[in-house]
Amino acid sequence: MTELPAKRGVTSDAVDLLASATHTDVNPAVRGPRPSALTGGAILVWLRALGGLLWLAGFARALPEVAHDIDLSRDEQDLLLGIVVTVDLAWVILLAVMAWLVLLGSNAARMLVMAGTTLSITAAALAYFSSGEEITVRTTLLTVTLDILILLALSSKDARAWSRGRRRSRRMGSSESQA
Repeated sequence: MTELPAKRGVTSDAVDLLASATHTDVNPAVRGPRPSALTGGAILVWLRALGGLLWLAGFARALPEVAHDIDLSRDEQDLLLGIVVTVDLAWVILLAVMAWLVLLGSNAARMLVMAGTTLSITAAALAYFSSGEEITVRTTLLTVTLDILILLALSSKDARAWSRGRRRSRRMGSSESQA
């Protein structure tokens, strides 16, 4: 069994952080089973998808009162609900598929999930700083917390190495079969 590489210090050079790992460093056969950070990150993405369903239930429950306050007709209310349900369900399905792909070792899915969570965190921060939007459990605290945990889990060195190793081993396997 190959020893895991040492962790990098806080003061690592940017060049060292951006350098690509060698094949033996990320080979899944050398790395062994799926890292717990990757599994935990996929589970957190599924929880984020479940949060989307819970948000949709809360939106549907609050819609009649909000529609009355802003004077929406019944047809406009139904149209709004249809649009929101369609977009939210598409988002939930996308998150569930991405979580599954991350669990299977897709580096592209891992990177897309991290980019999405970064955008979500940034949007919540901008809303807070620019318009003073409150961050509470009922608004964005739960989603921001999940996004931060997802980002931490999927950006771990082990998750990166295992996902990259999966991609490289598939690429090497296909090039060996063509030779």
